[in-house]
Parts: sequence; structure tokens; C-alpha cells
Amino acid sequence: MTELLRHRGPDDAGFFEDALIALGHRRLSIIDLAGGHQPMANETGSLWVVYNGEIFNHTELRASLERDGHRFRTRSDTEAILHAYEAFGPACVERFRGMFAFALWDAAKRTLFCARDRLGKKPFYYFWDGRLFAFASEIKALLAHPDISPGFNESLLPEYLAFGYSSGDETLFSGIRKLPPGHYLLLRPEGDRYILEIRCYWDLPRYETLEDQDDASWIRDCRARLENAVETRLMSDVPLGVFLSGGVDSSLIAALMTRLVSGPVQTFSVGYAEQPYSELDYARLVARHLRTEHREVLLTRDNFFSLLPRLIWHEDEPLTWPSSVSLYAVSRLASQHVKVVLTGEGGDELFAGYSRYQHHLWNCQWERRYALVPAVLRGRLRSLIASSSLLTADLRRKLGHTFLARDGALESLYLDNFYAAFASQEQQALFPGLDVAPKKIYANFLRYWVQQPQHSLLARMLYADQKTYLVELLMKQDQMSMASSIESRVPLLDHLFVEFAARVPDRMKLRGRTGKYILKKIAEDLLPRQILYRTKMGFPTPWRAWLLEPEAAAVYETLLDPEGFLAAYVDRTALELLLARHREGREDASDRIWRLLNLQIWAAVFLTRTLSPHSEFACRTAPAASNA
Repeated sequence: MTELLRHRGPDDAGFFEDALIALGHRRLSIIDLAGGHQPMANETGSLWVVYNGEIFNHTELRASLERDGHRFRTRSDTEAILHAYEAFGPACVERFRGMFAFALWDAAKRTLFCARDRLGKKPFYYFWDGRLFAFASEIKALLAHPDISPGFNESLLPEYLAFGYSSGDETLFSGIRKLPPGHYLLLRPEGDRYILEIRCYWDLPRYETLEDQDDASWIRDCRARLENAVETRLMSDVPLGVFLSGGVDSSLIAALMTRLVSGPVQTFSVGYAEQPYSELDYARLVARHLRTEHREVLLTRDNFFSLLPRLIWHEDEPLTWPSSVSLYAVSRLASQHVKVVLTGEGGDELFAGYSRYQHHLWNCQWERRYALVPAVLRGRLRSLIASSSLLTADLRRKLGHTFLARDGALESLYLDNFYAAFASQEQQALFPGLDVAPKKIYANFLRYWVQQPQHSLLARMLYADQKTYLVELLMKQDQMSMASSIESRVPLLDHLFVEFAARVPDRMKLRGRTGKYILKKIAEDLLPRQILYRTKMGFPTPWRAWLLEPEAAAVYETLLDPEGFLAAYVDRTALELLLARHREGREDASDRIWRLLNLQIWAAVFLTRTLSPHSEFACRTAPAASNA
């Protein structure tokens, strides 16, 4: 099990075993290179811990614990977890500032205590059947256990087809779950059996401004707090760098970092030869402006496709977005020069950077008025938008995202509109055996949506995204960076900064058509204006364009494979029609094709094991008969 995680920790390995438990660890050495070996015990050997992550305030914790009589043998932040648990028990997690997933064995109490950081930067998967409890940073390690076999969790298929991931605690593997962010787990004895308890220790604070300030005060406060979050994440005994996309968030992190370190900052970027999908020019502009030591990698179509089986294996579940491949490529580049990178993840979800927020606010405003139009007329217009040959495909697509083509329900106007690859009606047509009721598909998301009904519409959108969409982004970032044996740190998601962001009023997040307003204002003296106020691209890939090329024939052959996983679920005629509409340019089905292709490859790698993760998915030109 541990050997399968060698990429997460190539520097060291360690094990502990007693009558009840076995612990294994792979180490990526960042802090106290000589003294941080794990599993690590306290002085008496009554506590043992295995841990992945960084506790950025461990030196302050150490000083406080030493004043209370605790004695440290190393400089490692791992040891701070042990002494903090001795002092505070499970409440120790409330004192940690950082990113972490750990398991601590309390031999005296015969209790296992496991915890995951507040935002979900580090993963924690587990299996529990009432007899065996197993945990790991990646699912593949659990599947190596002789008593755990891979099975498909069919109930998650509708949510996967819509979002590309599960936003609850389940995974696509039956019996394997995720410890939610901001939660800890206790496995403790009760009589002659063990019971499992999961408790929440932190949640995003209420979205309310307790004491409003003028714009200038909010901007000064935001700048100071973000500078502190960046400085805190420079703690390292190994070289650091920055992933630089050329967007606002990563550029701002790089700019603040250049003011806090001596010498040039190392920056890393990824792009494509297809210019409309590459942000390399923007990244180069920022690198020149900040005088960083800049490196970049160009990802080709063949590289992209060939990596899919390997990266699905690294992520354990289907890749939610094509940008995972880009992230892996830039991680691999960075790993040749540094062991730690800072990234700009989180700015969009904290400060309303995605266009869907302003689009939904606009739709809601007009939908309330449009509801006064007779239902018959609204239905006719909806049908016209969906199928009229008088409208171009592009115009139909744009109108399809407006209130004119949808009803006013949240599931249609927001979730089907801006999140779902496969909306409920299309799922029903393509997967006739599934229960695809919208309430079922979106149950996990709606659970968070309804928690803060008293707050503004924007605040509710941000809260739900931070509890669902952002968690998946962080999982992708962790798995793709750790696949290359580097650690990624996320200053914008320092929990103290997140708590501050929740108090920032809506007008400082979204002003007119400008998202992330406050971040752009604090960066105006740090970065070129053309970086701050350009159109957001969002880590694009040429996936859609590649699917229209002859070399994409392998994609369509894979999807229609009669022996493949999809064949047991999909209506083949409906699938053939969908693929034909896309290949003929009548419809953009690129997101849906991505979902289906990843599911097909994932099942072949993990369930049927008919495809090696180390094999390449090859692009090739279709045979003449197939072209005809």
C-alpha cells in the first residue's frame, strides 16, 4: 500500500505496527530534513502519528507547548501535532494553521484520531466495514489491501455525469469515502466493538459584514492579510517556486512573494502551440515585470492524449477537467528545480471571479419579470431557441444560457446552466436506466445551498462553491503536484484569510462586471493593468478543437467500444447521434465527451483492469472506411 504512494514521498519510508494497528508513511522532506522521519512517536511511545502536509504555525505552537513543559526532540512540525494532541486532545486541530491530513494512534486509549484541514487541501480516503478500518492519501493504496476490492458506486453516476465529481463524502468506489474538509474522525472502542464518529470542527463563517468600512480600508486590510498568508507559506528547508498562469491570482501571489524573498523568484508556466488556448504570453509579461527566473513547458496534442490513463490513475477517479493534464505538465517541469510551489487557487471562489456569478444574478433579475409573460408564449420561445434552424448553433448556445431558454428553478437556471455537462433530461435519454431526478443529481450541492438562506444570492453561490467545486479543485491540485513529488501551497486559502473574505461585502467582490474587485485593487501597484483587467481564460485547453481533428478517431472508437464499461449503461443509438452532432459541428459536446471518455478509461484502469495506467492513449487518423 505504501509503495504505491512512493511518488508522494520519494525521500523516506517508515512503518509502525502493534497488535491492533499498522501505520505506513512515505515522506517528501520539506521541514527538518534529518529529524522528521515518520511514523513519529511521543517520548513514551504511547502516541504515533503519520501525517501529510504543513503546520505553518508550528514554531509558535512549539514555544507555547514548551512553556507548558513539553519537550521536543526535533524541529519537525510533525512533532507539534503529537504534543498538541497531548495538551488539547481532538481540539488540537483548532490550533493548527496549515494544510494537513493525519492519523494519530493513541495506544493507551486504543483510539485512532484522524483529521483533515479546514478547506480540503490534503486528501484523506478511508474504508470501514465494522471490522477493518483502512486509510490513505490516495484510493489506489486502499485497493492494494487484500480485503478491499474495487467496486463501482453506481448511485454516484448521475452526479458524476453532471459535475464530473462527487461533492459529498462518497467516491466512485463502493465502500470508500472521503473525510470531509474541516472534520475529524475518531475510531474508538465501545465494549467488544469499535465505533466510528465523524465530527465537524470548522465551517466557513457566516457571510455577513459585522462592521462595514470604506473601500480604501477594505483594500488595505485585504493586502496586509494576504501578504501575511504568503509570508507564512515561505516556511521551507528546500527551494520554492510559483505556478504562474498569467491570471490575476497567481500573478498576485508571485508579486507578493518577490517582495518577501531575496533573489529572483522561480516561476513555472504551461501552454499550447494553439495560440487561442495559451496564456503563455501573459505569464511571460508578468515574469518580465517581476524579473522572475521563468520556465515554461509546451503541451502538444499527442502528449495530452497519451497521459490520460496515467493521470486518471494518479487522480484515482476520472479527471474532472482537461486542465489536470496541464497542471501535471507544469508540476513535472517545476519538480526539476524546486520541491515546493505556491499557487493562486481560491481567488475566484472567495471573491466572485467566475462569470457564472454575474450571469446568474442577471438571469435572476430578468427571470422575475419574464415570469409575467404567459406560460404558453414562454414555452414556444424555449422550443424555438432549442431547435430552430433560423438560429446559428452559436446563437442557440448563448441564448440557451439565459432565462429565455430555462425555467426559474435553481436546478435549471443555475446548475444545469453553468455546471452540468449532462443535464437531467439528456442523462435520461443517454442513460435510460438511471434515476436522474434533478433533486437527486444535485442533492450534495443543494445541501450547502440551503444552509444560509438569509444571506445574499452571491454569498450563497460562493459558499456552495467553496464547499463543493473548490474542494475538487484542491484535490486535483494536490494529486497532480504530488504525482510529480512536489508540494503545492495555497496562500489565498489560509483559513484566517478565508474567514476575512467571508466578511468582505459583496460590492468589494463583484462590482458591475468586474469580479475579484478587491484583489485587483490591491494588485494595481504590483502588476500591469492589462493583466488585472483582461478577459479571464481559466486554464484553457484546445480539447474542443482537437476533437474535430481526424486524429481524434481513437476517442470515438473508445466511447463506442461494445466491450467497454459504458456499453452496459448507455443507449448506443443516442450516443452515436451525440457524437455525430459534435463531429459535424452542429453541437458542442466537448464537455460531455470528456466526461464519458474519462469514465471509460477509469473503469478500464481500476475496475476491469484491462488497461495499464502506464499505457498510452494514442491519437491516430481514422481508417478511410471510418471517415466515409
